[in-house]
Amino acid sequence: MTPLTEGQQAPAFTLKNQNGEDVSLSETLKSQRVLVYFYPKAMTPGCTVQACGLRDTYAELAKRGVTVFGISPDAPAKLKKFEDKYELNFTLLSDEDHQVAEAFGVWGEKKFMGKVYDGIHRLSFLVGQDGKVEKFFDKFKTKDHHEVVLAYLDQQA
Repeated sequence: MTPLTEGQQAPAFTLKNQNGEDVSLSETLKSQRVLVYFYPKAMTPGCTVQACGLRDTYAELAKRGVTVFGISPDAPAKLKKFEDKYELNFTLLSDEDHQVAEAFGVWGEKKFMGKVYDGIHRLSFLVGQDGKVEKFFDKFKTKDHHEVVLAYLDQQA
């Protein structure tokens, strides 16, 4: 597993959102930067804490010209339940075949409770309007992910 780093071109993609609609990274980048964050599974404790932190600071991110795409291997119907249950206010995308996760370099071997398996690693990328990775976020906890992103954006202002 080798994640993309700053300055590399983000892979173009179109995925289904929680409403079953196609969402394209390139179309969104025409108007704003995108925080592309990968998470393992909707409705799990860590993923919920992370999503709710982004939900609660979404207005602050939007003021800084950033929108959010949360990507997991969950089906759109499960993403819709996640959105509804936690009143999420940003786009959730379904990467069921993990092609986008692989393209970003976040799909790989994981270990949990003595088991080894392949899955999504919890990593994030701020993609600039030029389509390149502006910032790679790999040092955060689920509860402070949103704070780390906002701190970076404030440093750049």
